[in-house]
Amino acid sequence: MSRFFVAPFDGDTAVISGQDAHHIARVLRMKVGDPLTLCDAHGTDYACEILSIDDGEISLCVCDRMPSATEPTTAVTLYQGLPKSEKMEWIIQKCVEIGITRIVPVAMSRCVVKLNAADGEKKRSRWQKIAAGAAEQSGRGIIPEVAAPISFGAMLAALKDEYAVTFYEGGGVSLSTLVGENTRQVSIVIGPEGGFSLDEIEKLRENGAYIATLGKRILRCETAPLVALSVIMQLTGNMN
Repeated sequence: MSRFFVAPFDGDTAVISGQDAHHIARVLRMKVGDPLTLCDAHGTDYACEILSIDDGEISLCVCDRMPSATEPTTAVTLYQGLPKSEKMEWIIQKCVEIGITRIVPVAMSRCVVKLNAADGEKKRSRWQKIAAGAAEQSGRGIIPEVAAPISFGAMLAALKDEYAVTFYEGGGVSLSTLVGENTRQVSIVIGPEGGFSLDEIEKLRENGAYIATLGKRILRCETAPLVALSVIMQLTGNMN
């Protein structure tokens, strides 16, 4: 069934306008009486029926509302060492499809990409649009947040209040010993193309992050977060 994100609303009717209304009327060629689903991007779905299509506006009757069934029971934040632009876009799109809650790009010592504040905000705006598109396509109940890039030090400060797992190509403990069906929140840390420096791994360990492995093979920086997130979704029962 077709699905569209809207701002939170009350009442038994809703109106869609703009690009989404054009898509419904001209691309999907939906008609009065057709069903579709609205989502408020905060975890609530609305089962609707089209009442009218007129002058670029779609009027809808809300038949039912319910919690979004597609949202994982485990909230996962990804701290991703900044890779090249096209790799970051891929990571965002696929992680949103799999079930990420939040993505935070991080400037690490071996990052090839360097962004100032202005460039970082421009990138963040584009990345957020990619997240929104992936969320709509995959039937998510929220639009995961993509934060502006932060420094390694800022990430360490944030991780003090979070349950964090760093995936290191140099080895670590099995993820299955750190995450299970009762895990409700976890932050994962992935390095950039050049990996982590030894100093960064030590600082992460000193700040309470667990060091884990994704196996004996070395994964690319755009592969590692997808594998880690998929394994976490499986271990927490969110692939059932």
